[in-house]
Amino acid sequence: MIDLGKLEQVVLDQKASFGRAARGLDRDVNFNSYLKNDHITIISGLRRSGKSTLLRQFADRLADFHYLNFDDERLLRFDYQDLDQLLIVFKKYSDSKNILFDEVQNVAYWERFIRRLHDDGYKLFITGSNAKLLSSELATHLTGRYLKLELYPFSFKEYLHFYNVDPYDRNTNNIAQILKYFDSFNDNGSIPLSLVGNSDDILKQIYEDIIYRDIIIRFNVKKSKSFREVALYVHSNFGCEFSYGDIAKMLGFKSSTSVKDYLGFLEESYLTFTISKYDYSLKKQFLSNKKAYLIDNGIQKSISFRFMENSGRLLENTVFLELKRRNKEIYYHKAKKQSDFITRVGNKIVEAIQVTQVMDAHNKDREIGGLIDAMQTYKLKEGLILTVNQQDEFTKDGYRIKLLPIYEWLLNKE
Repeated sequence: MIDLGKLEQVVLDQKASFGRAARGLDRDVNFNSYLKNDHITIISGLRRSGKSTLLRQFADRLADFHYLNFDDERLLRFDYQDLDQLLIVFKKYSDSKNILFDEVQNVAYWERFIRRLHDDGYKLFITGSNAKLLSSELATHLTGRYLKLELYPFSFKEYLHFYNVDPYDRNTNNIAQILKYFDSFNDNGSIPLSLVGNSDDILKQIYEDIIYRDIIIRFNVKKSKSFREVALYVHSNFGCEFSYGDIAKMLGFKSSTSVKDYLGFLEESYLTFTISKYDYSLKKQFLSNKKAYLIDNGIQKSISFRFMENSGRLLENTVFLELKRRNKEIYYHKAKKQSDFITRVGNKIVEAIQVTQVMDAHNKDREIGGLIDAMQTYKLKEGLILTVNQQDEFTKDGYRIKLLPIYEWLLNKE
């Protein structure tokens, strides 16, 4: 077991450091909805995306609390058997029933002692940098006991607040500012830490930390060079259709299984996301080509090549991330024609979206045709085309189509 005196020193050191930490920009989160109930709040997301800062913001709304960050080399041997030691230290300094844990996935069997604490009446807020926090362990041990809060890089609204720009002031000068910052938001991403320093160096380091610490070490990846090739391929070809077999053949892999596993690791670390072509047949959907999207346009810029055709896909990636923030279930449509995104609620497709820099004579038929094909397939009355700075509404073949600037769509959350 871990030494009680050593554990006490870690707790005191960390609590003092946590108390001095910057509060940062309040995230666009309904804090009361998580504070007013007895459920465990689980904050999950990319490494260095602001989870600890959000935890600090929750702490500011509590009268008293206990805190421990497990991403500390002094706690490498901590496991669930040390929980009683930890509770002794906590209770020595406070009777509070509020506990905040950072990077809890570093502890083996973490979900068991979290459940025990919850059953003993503690209010818990925990963070982790792995998507499995929201899957197998939770489904097995914490069903019905938790609320999940997936944290992404700043939304465009949060980004504007960071730079003291009013998202809703539509005078000429402010619109010019909004457009200026949208270009930067779309091109450079919005990981909070990258906005206060040398963004390229910071983003490269975040990427390397995730690749090495969160994936290669955590998942014991033997062929690290091959894994890095897959990660770089995805960051260079986001928004494009692929199959696991195609990537395996292109990179010289003997089997597509490794490609599938590696993409799973990237998803669990929140670096990338994979979506399928929608089909009413789950088997066909499972076997369909996929598309990959990225957690941050800035990371893509810092580690991968960019070409002229990337510009439209960066916009597409920005729209994808906002759909994720809105907790949408996302697919792409491909039948006679293609539509970039469709979203599903239950068993029904409820939304079809096209994304393009500008709609003009060269692409008008393609963009409208793809949208109408999706609308016909899923019996939708209205579709949406998002561009950089066009606004219109019209009817085509009996279907209502809205044309909207992406920045307006980002700021007008439904």
